[in-house]
Order: sequence, then C-alpha cells, then structure tokens
Amino acid sequence: MKHRICILLAVLLLWPLSLLAATRAWLEQPQVTLGQAVTLNVETDAVSATPDLTPLIRDFEVEGQSDSRSVRMVNGRMSASTTFSLTLRPRRAGTLTIPTLQVGNERTAPLTLEVSATATARAASNGLVFVETEVDDPNPYVQQSVGVTVRLYYATPLVSGQLDLDPPDGALLQRVGEIVQSSREIDGRRYSTAERRFLLVPERSGALILPGARFEGRGAGGWMDDLLGGNSRQVNITGAPRTLQVRPQPAGAPQPWLPVRDLRMRYTAVPQQLRTGEAGTLTIETTVVGATQAQLPELPMPSIPGAQVFAEPPQFDERFVGGTPQVTLTRRYSVVPSQAGRLVVPGTAMAWWDVRAGAARRATLPDLTLPVVVGTGSPSSVPLAGAARGAATLPAGPDDDIVLEGERRVPSHLWPWLAAGFAVLWLITLLWALTRRAGTSSGPRTRAHAQAGVPVTAPATHTAADLKRALDAGELDDIEDVLRGMARPAAVDLDDLHRRLATAAQRGAVELLRRARWAGGDAAQARAALREAFRGGPRWQTADTGDAEEPLPPLYPR
Repeated sequence: MKHRICILLAVLLLWPLSLLAATRAWLEQPQVTLGQAVTLNVETDAVSATPDLTPLIRDFEVEGQSDSRSVRMVNGRMSASTTFSLTLRPRRAGTLTIPTLQVGNERTAPLTLEVSATATARAASNGLVFVETEVDDPNPYVQQSVGVTVRLYYATPLVSGQLDLDPPDGALLQRVGEIVQSSREIDGRRYSTAERRFLLVPERSGALILPGARFEGRGAGGWMDDLLGGNSRQVNITGAPRTLQVRPQPAGAPQPWLPVRDLRMRYTAVPQQLRTGEAGTLTIETTVVGATQAQLPELPMPSIPGAQVFAEPPQFDERFVGGTPQVTLTRRYSVVPSQAGRLVVPGTAMAWWDVRAGAARRATLPDLTLPVVVGTGSPSSVPLAGAARGAATLPAGPDDDIVLEGERRVPSHLWPWLAAGFAVLWLITLLWALTRRAGTSSGPRTRAHAQAGVPVTAPATHTAADLKRALDAGELDDIEDVLRGMARPAAVDLDDLHRRLATAAQRGAVELLRRARWAGGDAAQARAALREAFRGGPRWQTADTGDAEEPLPPLYPR
C-alpha cells in the first residue's frame, strides 16, 4: 500500500511538468521558388534529444543546422527548451510535405511547403552561361530589408569574371558577404553556380525596377581560339530585370517603424536566486527575420523596482538564411537587488510590423518572479526595519564619529584644515590653467597665419563615402558625426552645422535630426529627410561666418 502511494505521488508531481512539454516544428515561409532555401525550426524541451533528419533526404538537401537553448520562467516555474534551425533546399517543384520528425520520444506534426518552378530551366536551354536574380519578397514595404540573390550558372569553364548588380533608383543596395560556389543539375546537365547576395531597402512606394544582373568574364576557350586570334572567350551576360511593387507605410503602424517577417524574444539565462548587494545576470535574446543590425531599435532596459540594473553592450549576429537577412541581438543585464524577499522583473516588449500578414504585432516576455536572499556583507530589509523602530543602535564615540571595524578614523578637528588645503590647491590649479590657455590661444603659428592673411582651415575628417555609409546603415549620431566632420574646419555642434549649410532643405533636415536626437522627434522622418537632402553631399555657404570662436564654453556638453 505504501509503495502504491509513492507511485501515485510521483505521477502527480510529474504530471504538471508533462503538460509543459512540447515539441513543435514550423517553417519560416510557406512558399518558396525552386532553388531557394527555406528554414525549418524544431523546438523541443526533451533533454539531449536531436531530431532525426532521415525523412527529409528524399525531397530536400540539408545545407546547414544550428541550435540554441532558452530558459523560461512562468508563474514561478522554470523550463528549458532547445530550438534546432535547419536550412533546407527543395529538390523539385510542387507541393512538398515536411514529414513527421522523431525527436527523442516525441514527434512533430507534418507541414506543407509550396515550391514554384522558375525560369532557370528555360534559360539554361538558351546557352551554357546565364544569370538570374531572385528576391525574397516581390511586394515589400517602404524601408523593409529585401534579400536579393544574383546567381550565375555556367556549364563551361570560366577563367575570370565579375558578377554584379547596379543599384536601382529609389532604393539603397548593399552587397553582403562573399561569392558562394555550388553546383546544380538542370535538365540532365550539371551547372556550376556562383551566388552573390545583396540587401535592398526601398525608400519610396510604387513600382521599383531592379536592373538585370551583369556578368563580364572570360571562358577557358581552346587552342583554335589562340591560333586564329579570336575573341570567342569573352563572356558578357545580362539578366532580365525584376519589378517590385513597394507598399507604403500603413496608417497607424507602430513606431519606430520596423517591417520584418518575424520577431521573437526569449530569456536565455535567468538566475534561480538573487542575493542582496550582489549582481545576478539576466540575458535576453531577440531574433529578427528580415532586418539588419542598423534597422533594429535599441532594446529597452527593464526598470525593476527594488533593484539596480546595469546593461552590457548588445551583441549582434547577422547572417543570411535562405536568401533572407536575419539578425540575433543578445543583451545581458546585471541585476543588483537592494532587499530580501521576492523581486518582480517586468517583461520586455517590442512592437513590429508583420510584412507577411500585413498586421501590427507585439513581442513580449513574461514577468519573472525571482527569490532574493540576504547576501554576505550587505544589509537586508530586516535590520533596516529594526533600526527604524529603535531595536538596534550603533555605538558612537565621544565626538559622534562612527568607527567601522578595520577602518581608520580621522580626528574631527583636522577636517577644517584639510578642506582649506584642498581649496588652496584648487585655486592654484585654476590660475595655472587660465594662464596656459591665454598663452596658447594666440600662438606664433596662428599669429603668423593671421598676419599673412591665410585662413586657418583644418582638413575634413570625413568623406562622401563615409556619408553614404552612414545614411545607408548608420545611426542618427553617426550621421551627425560624419556631417560635422565634412565641414572645414569641423563643425562643433548641430548649431554650427546648421549655420554653415547653404540650402534650406539641408538645414531643415538638420533641424529634424536635432529634434529626433534631443527633443523626442520622429527618427524615421529625420532619417528620410537626411537621405533626400544630402543625397548629393552637403552644400556649404561661400561666406561662412559660423567659424568664430565662442566667447563662453557651451552650457551643455557636446
């Protein structure tokens, strides 16, 4: 009887945990074209279990696999799970089935993937060398990151060549990574392939024409070409252009505007227990599909009542998955509680726009409730409360100087003399600094230039290439630094930069930049205005009167 009761208690204890167990699979996108890769995610909380990939070999090539582990705490219960990300490339067109996968003692549900045929086979019949351009979203939103893959097929040896894509009007195009070599069989013929990937960011809505990819190179040729001096080894191929329909930003979309395919947040490290006065590490991971590091807003730092929070610099991991950009942001926070008991960590949230569903989304993390015990060498809430009631007092000396153990006490009658000595030293240092500044402000070199009538002009510290990179993928403070550095001499602040610009459009864009950085203005509007106004570079006034030295130092630090 006692044995049966023990078994029953064990079943009752394990039954709630079994409800939390879940093994599921999902696709990043339900439709792809033949030749395009797709990401299959498998999540499980089975310990040390990996999915059996044997059923996938029939219809897919498994090109890559990665795994990540996360920890969740909901209603005081902690659970861990592992997510396997598989990069699959379909072997044929049509409706393919992702079969049931065995993960430990559990199984996933089957999935369906639509694979459409491409013009690759028809293009291959026209020659031994051809190129194609593939986009991961033909109907993107404004400022959405679009993955573009340019692929060269060749069934004849090539000696050299250059594969490139011209930027379209009304969009930013950036080359990402190096050329990837592979091979593929089309209609019974083996082709070698060279892939080059780009990142396209539309700047305005409407039709966007993406030029055809270009390849210029030389084939291996033969001895007859060398004998006759022919030029048949020259290979110049231009692919067909692509037209994208760019959708405008919807009314009422969450701000800051973040159009992506998917956004997920999770805890990857949660302390099981905290101690007063000691730091515990909390780690949050944010995975965004369809964006780059430059597009992500800063992850808000959690505000925890009863604790201090210190954030470490975020860590970014950017990559292309199936032709789509993906970035993972990991940030660690040090939490230092001030009193014992239970500490509630509010869940972090981030708003985004689902480009596939055309709807606003909000990724949230659950609140955490962590136990806090008294740390070694730090006060807890109990002695503080006891001191307030007069239950405990600290002994004081005859001069009311509190002496702690291991600490040397300075006699109270010496404090006025120490203060006077520090004041005299401070005055001497101030007089020396003023004398040195007066002697160096009008040095011999400056006076010589002034007598000769030659203006003292420092060279520009930034170039037009720096400005283009900052406008394409930089933050607002990066754009400000580059614009100030392009002035000669460098502008000391935004006011100085505003005075030197010649056109009203550029001055207005700088004013929007100032509001976005310091007055809670719209960052997206400021970025769009800066890109439009400074597309051809800054235009300076011919007579610049904003270089005079300010008589007083600025009120706020720059």
